[in-house]
Amino acid sequence: MILGERLRRWSRTEAASGLLLVSPTAIYALLLLLVPLGAIFVVSFWTQDFLTFDKTPTLKNYTEALTDPLYMQLMWRSVFISLAVTAVTVILAFPVAYFISFHVPVNRKSLWIFLITIPFWTSYLIRVFLWKVILGYNGVLNSGLLGLGIIDEPLTFILYNANAVVITLAHAYAPFAILPIFVALEKIDRSFLEASRDLGENHIVTFLRVTLPLAMPGVVAATLIVFIPTIGDYVTPRLVGGPDGLMIANMIQTQFLRLNNAPMGATLAVIAMVIVTAISLAFIVVNRKFLKGRK
Repeated sequence: MILGERLRRWSRTEAASGLLLVSPTAIYALLLLLVPLGAIFVVSFWTQDFLTFDKTPTLKNYTEALTDPLYMQLMWRSVFISLAVTAVTVILAFPVAYFISFHVPVNRKSLWIFLITIPFWTSYLIRVFLWKVILGYNGVLNSGLLGLGIIDEPLTFILYNANAVVITLAHAYAPFAILPIFVALEKIDRSFLEASRDLGENHIVTFLRVTLPLAMPGVVAATLIVFIPTIGDYVTPRLVGGPDGLMIANMIQTQFLRLNNAPMGATLAVIAMVIVTAISLAFIVVNRKFLKGRK
């Protein structure tokens, strides 16, 4: 009786109403996110012989994945490319977001944000193919440089390697980096900047000691938004990467679709998720210590 009375009282509280409202969304998220990830984790402990699964739990796949030089090479190449893409994208996105936030009139900021989202109007696949046209041996970039007399022969290091993957992914994810940084910059109280200059600091010191620390939440968000999906990209490396630009996602695709070895593909996916999680958490911890040190 007492328990039933408590449940009835709790059901009339705001917490119960809020839980009731979010329950459909929570169940939807669990079904579409947690269940597939759990299935991948379980399958990674199985083995497969063509179309036959052996569901006996084993660590054979993890042992092979962590000792095979090819798998580890692809894994670390993926991490390196993702870190390079993240660094290039965030570094180039910050000045754009800063310009829009501090130098564009208020009534035109929405127009600039609208222009930034224009690349989303076209298919991602089409944009990757266009980069092949731009970076190709006889592409737009090489033809232009040859026509201007800047180079004597076409550049070969900008296509079918890791450099092409970094360039293409940095362009593709630029809007994802610009928008969160812009939002963080917009939230900065301009009086803080005026106070810094009133105290005798120049624009550079004001930026380093006031603007940048206050914009770090946006930088962190941009970093994670770019880093996490790029390590799992397989379309761009396949189209512009060549043999030296393939990433772990391409091997996962091969394991699932060509080699009929879903357990090994699941194992590589789990290892990739663990590495991404570890690097992301390390970045967040370092950023928090940096901000505490600044304070």
